Amino acid sequence: MSSQSTPPNEKIRRIAHLDMDAFYASVELLRYPQLKDLPVVIGGGRRKEDDLLARLNRERPDHHWTQKDLAQIPLNFFPRISGYTGRGVITTATYAARAFGIGSAMGVMKAAQQCPEAILLPVDFDQYRNYSRQFKEIILDIAPVMQDRGIDEVYIDFTDVPGGQREGGRVLARLIQKSIYDATGLTCSIGVAPNKLLAKMASELNKPNGISILYEKDLEKKIWPLSCRKINGIGPKAEIKLNQLGISSVGDLAKSEPQWLTQHFGKSYGAWLHEVSWGRDDKPLVTESEPVSMSRETTFEKDLHAVNHREQLSSIFTKLCEQVGADLKRKSYVGKTIGIKLRYDNFKSVTRDITLDFYTSDTKEIRQAAGNCLKRVDLKRPIRLLGIKVASLIHTNSNLLPYQTTTAPLQSDWLLDS
Repeated sequence: MSSQSTPPNEKIRRIAHLDMDAFYASVELLRYPQLKDLPVVIGGGRRKEDDLLARLNRERPDHHWTQKDLAQIPLNFFPRISGYTGRGVITTATYAARAFGIGSAMGVMKAAQQCPEAILLPVDFDQYRNYSRQFKEIILDIAPVMQDRGIDEVYIDFTDVPGGQREGGRVLARLIQKSIYDATGLTCSIGVAPNKLLAKMASELNKPNGISILYEKDLEKKIWPLSCRKINGIGPKAEIKLNQLGISSVGDLAKSEPQWLTQHFGKSYGAWLHEVSWGRDDKPLVTESEPVSMSRETTFEKDLHAVNHREQLSSIFTKLCEQVGADLKRKSYVGKTIGIKLRYDNFKSVTRDITLDFYTSDTKEIRQAAGNCLKRVDLKRPIRLLGIKVASLIHTNSNLLPYQTTTAPLQSDWLLDS
C-alpha cells in the first residue's frame, strides 16, 4: 500500500465488503421470532413443509394452525439436536449457538455434544434466495457498482457514490445497513477499505451489524495482529506451514523477506503472500460474469441403493433435474454438457458427463442425458450424495441460438434399463 498522502479534495478508492449476519439463521428468525437469542442451528436436511404445523394440528386440534401462526409455535414443539442421528451437517448457526463452539460444516451429531438443547431447523434455500435478491436490489438502487460474491455477500464500489467518501464511507454504509434492515428486517456487517482484500477483512472486525473503516495508515494497528488465516486465500494447509515456519500473524508475514517466502511457497504464491501482508490488492470489481455451469446436489440422510431404494432415488433424481432446469430458465441460460456426480458410502466420488449436439434448459432433455450418464457408473454400492450439472452454458440471447430441442418424455423411473 502506498504511503503517499491524498490531496484533501481528491477522491480515494473506497471499496466495501458487505456480509449478511448469520444469513440463513437470521431469515429463519424472521419466520420464528420466538427463537431470538436462543441457540439455533440450520441444517440436517431440506425443509419439509409445515411439519411443525401438522404436528400442532394433530396434538392441539382445538386450534387450526396455519402459516400465520408460525410466530406462535411454542418453544417445546421445536426439535432439539440432542436426539439427532444421521450425518447431516450444519449450514449456519445463530450467534447464541456459536458461543458453544458450533459452526458451519460441523456435523449435527458433534454439535449435539456441545449444546444438546440447541434447536434444529431444516434449510429453506428458496426463502434464502428470495431474501438474497431483495438485499442486492436495495444495494444496487443506492450504489450501482456491485460484485456479487454469493448468496449473502457482495463487494460495492463506494468511490463515486454520494456519501461514499464521507467519514471514509461510513455515511454510505449506514444508509445501506438501514435500507436493508427497514426492507427485510435483516442486519449486515460492512467493511470499507482501499481495496477488496482489506474490505473483506474489515467486515469481520465488528460483527454483527457493525461497520469498520480502514485506511492505509490502519494496516499495522488493525490488520497485522490478525491471524494469517484471516486473509482470503490463505487456507488451512498454508496456515499450518506458516505456523511451522514461525509465522502466525499477518504482521509476521509482512516482516518476512519476499525471497524467503518464494523459497518456501513458490514464486507466484510466495510473492502474493508478501503483497497481501502489506494490504496490496488492485483487483477490480467484477460486475458481470458468465457462469460456466449450474448444478444441484443433495446428501442423503441415509445411504440409498439403486435397487432397494429405486423409487426414492428416482424422485430425487427427477427433482434435481427440475431444479437445474428452473435455475437455467430463471437466469436465461442453456447448456449442452450434462453431468452427474455420485458419492458412495465409502466417500469416493465419481462424475460422468455427456455433451449434446444442441443447447437446452429443458428438464426432460436434462434428465434423459443425465440418465445416460448414470448407466456408465457403478450402482452396486450404496450412494450418499447425488448431483446434476449442466455446463457449456450460453445466454439465450446468444447468436448461437435458436437451439434444437427433442421431444423425449420425462421418465419417472430410476435407470429404466438397469
